[in-house]
Amino acid sequence: MSMHQLARATYARPHAPARSSRDLEYDLLARVTQGLRRAHAVRDQDFPGLARALAENLRVWSTFAADVAGSGNGLPVALRARLFYLYEFTLQHSRKVLEHSASAEVLVDINTAVMRGLRGNAGEEAS
Repeated sequence: MSMHQLARATYARPHAPARSSRDLEYDLLARVTQGLRRAHAVRDQDFPGLARALAENLRVWSTFAADVAGSGNGLPVALRARLFYLYEFTLQHSRKVLEHSASAEVLVDINTAVMRGLRGNAGEEAS
């Protein structure tokens, strides 16, 4: 499901309770992280699937990067800088995964850590 389809599905439910942007970001990260996990597990049998999962993860991170780079973003400057760095790392590491010189597990770990932060439980394991 593309981000456009996810947004349409989320906002098209008129009787659904209002959700915060943190909830939507968490759900989006959870979905792409699960896709990365699945694709990484079968990477030898379905490398194109891994490439698609990496591309979807990068789309999410590039959206985050554009958001935190904007002057209207209300997050603290230091947090914005760390999130932008994570985007840059994700971009570089994804290339290494595609070159078979790195594992996608690091990207899953990054997403999981951000999900914990979105839930406000940075010291606990995300589901």
